Amino acid sequence: MFKRSYYVAFGLVAALALLALNLPDRAAHKVKLTVSALYLPMFGRAGSFQGLLEQVSVLVLPRRTLQREVDTLRRENGELRLRLAQFEEAWRENQRLREALQWQERIPWRVKAGRVLGQDPSNWWRTIHIDLGSRDGMRPNLNVLTADGLVGRVSEVGFTRSRVLLVGDPRCRVAAQVRETREKGSVMPSASSLDRLVVELNYLPGTAACRPGHTVITSGDGGIFTNGIPIGTITEVQTNEFGLYLEARVRLAANLNRLDEVWVLIP
Repeated sequence: MFKRSYYVAFGLVAALALLALNLPDRAAHKVKLTVSALYLPMFGRAGSFQGLLEQVSVLVLPRRTLQREVDTLRRENGELRLRLAQFEEAWRENQRLREALQWQERIPWRVKAGRVLGQDPSNWWRTIHIDLGSRDGMRPNLNVLTADGLVGRVSEVGFTRSRVLLVGDPRCRVAAQVRETREKGSVMPSASSLDRLVVELNYLPGTAACRPGHTVITSGDGGIFTNGIPIGTITEVQTNEFGLYLEARVRLAANLNRLDEVWVLIP
């Protein structure tokens, strides 16, 4: 019975095939469209089913495997961020050294580069430590500066490092003058400002013509600081409480809060 049904089905398929081959082109085209319309939805469902299987295979991954991949990605991200920070710091240091070398070529003094090792955290005493000592030719009272201006003077010298008193420390007074008017005074800590970058220029003549915007430089008097090193810019001028002389508030040219490299002036 089964064989007879098989033969009948085979005969029908063969007859339909022969009929399709003998049909005119237009009729054959319509038959092909009809057959394709019947089978395409089945192919589409098969494709959707395959995509669903792939999604399910992802969802059923063990939690431990997923957690391990997440930890790996986090670790790699942290390493990349650390490397980026190191590259950025190296780039900034390279830029600072380039600027300093260009500045060194323009100045008339001989200088030696040093790296800042640490800074005194107190608000009263203002000092830093540098990686230059007696083996590098350091000695007390050598001038310390940056490309922007005066930083201070060497106060104590060890074999491999030295302590530097910063401008604005009570023990680091600087003989100075106003570049535009040549009027002289003394730079000392500001009694009215907590800003480490602000000092006072005292003992200016009562008839001094200095005004905000003028530049203050070292005068060379006193035998410690070399003449002509920039100190800062005048921001305010007023008469002292006794009316005997003028006082000027000066903003330092060198940023003492962000010192990485300094230069020691060698006579």
